[in-house]
Amino acid sequence: MSVSEKDYVVEEDQPEISVEDHRLLRKVDRRLLPVFTLLYLLSFLDRSNIGNAKLDGMTTDLGVSAASYNTALAIYFVGYVVFEIPANVYNVIPISINADIEESNLLSSLCRLKKCNPQVWLPSLTLAWGIVSIGQGLIKNQAGLFGIRFLLGATEAGLFPGVIYVFSVYYLRRERSWRVAIFFGGSALAGAFGGIFAYCIGLMNGVGGKSGWQWIFILEGLLTAVISLIAYFIVPTWSHKAKFLSETEKTRLLDRLRADSDAGTDQTFKWSSVGDAFSDHLVWAYAFLFHGFSFVLYSLSLFLPTIIAGLGFETWQAQLMTVPPNVLASFSIWTTVYFSSKYNARAPFIIGAAIVSIIGYILLITCTKPGLQYFGVHLAAAGVYTGNSLLLSWPGENVSGQAKRAVAVALQISVGDIGAIAGCLIYRPTLASHLYRTPNLIAIGYLLFAIVMTTYLWVMMSMENKRRDCLLSKGESKDETEEERIRLGDRSVRYRYRI
Repeated sequence: MSVSEKDYVVEEDQPEISVEDHRLLRKVDRRLLPVFTLLYLLSFLDRSNIGNAKLDGMTTDLGVSAASYNTALAIYFVGYVVFEIPANVYNVIPISINADIEESNLLSSLCRLKKCNPQVWLPSLTLAWGIVSIGQGLIKNQAGLFGIRFLLGATEAGLFPGVIYVFSVYYLRRERSWRVAIFFGGSALAGAFGGIFAYCIGLMNGVGGKSGWQWIFILEGLLTAVISLIAYFIVPTWSHKAKFLSETEKTRLLDRLRADSDAGTDQTFKWSSVGDAFSDHLVWAYAFLFHGFSFVLYSLSLFLPTIIAGLGFETWQAQLMTVPPNVLASFSIWTTVYFSSKYNARAPFIIGAAIVSIIGYILLITCTKPGLQYFGVHLAAAGVYTGNSLLLSWPGENVSGQAKRAVAVALQISVGDIGAIAGCLIYRPTLASHLYRTPNLIAIGYLLFAIVMTTYLWVMMSMENKRRDCLLSKGESKDETEEERIRLGDRSVRYRYRI
């Protein structure tokens, strides 16, 4: 058995990182984490600031009814879901095309699209949605609101799965979880900054003949556009072409990736890999898990200002009072993922996060004192953001085969965001009584569904790991070559799922 094959089997043992590797990881972290976290913060800010704009009079000025406002929220996710998988498959994977594939005009086009590497693609997406976000501040009616929200979803669709995929070609599987958590922490920080920005920008009401809600969209969109231009010089390309690493560092990085999974290999794109993703029950379980959490994540982030205002606070107070729950969520993410990485466990922490969020919703539903209800909001936010930060890195760690992994990540977001659409439509005005009591009960149901899916993944992957251990002990894989291991991906008997 080769050294790399041994590492591949015993990788679960979490070997100590050498000084050389530690220095390499810190260098990669400094290049990837700040810029990607900032881009996702901007993405979440530009999609969720509509909740702050609503409090500042957007729906009144545009003549948008309460029901139509919910429709506008849902339309964003329609655009997001429609463009999710195409954005990740065709513009993120560094596809290699063989001669027989090049005979197809369609796939020859895909070959050209591989030139859109992350260094160009991700900042371009950011610039596009920044411009669209500015456009939100210039619309004049309901039709404009519907159209601009669809465009915003379409332009933001490629960022999250694209970044997750880039992580997979720089980090080992065991190293991705807390880095994805730091990246996802940008969403909670967006909620915190969003409340502060909305309050300050809202004071510009009347400047230039525009309302405060218009300035929220214009200035925050302008900020995104400016940062996207800087990102062209910071976002890295694929690991095997990374200019910020020396040749020695790139060689070491790729050697580590090859020993850990397929990320350090140059794989040829095959449509069968896409089929493998769609036929894998674990891939669908990851997707349905996010579906459960996504309903709660987006309904809470979009309706949080309205819920807090419903506790009896003025608009300006509600804007600022969205900050503490989101700050707590950020600290909860980073603390929980630290322990998750330390104990090499995902499932129990995801279940724990869901339970914390359920307790928060119970307080919000059953209590009558605003103070206790506001505390419930804190627990709900901390639980749902933390659970999402853990589950979103799971398929990136466990799905092997570059094309299959890219599809799995995109499928998880697509199916998950259908839950977001449901959340936007269920939190409708006819159910707004008692601080959306009925929708909050439904949110608890979705969290219970997420717990069921987490348990399913936990049990199924544990059983499969034990089955493969048994096969190895019987010498079943002694003839499996390195090439076969890479071709089989997560179906190889040497592959171990991270639970």
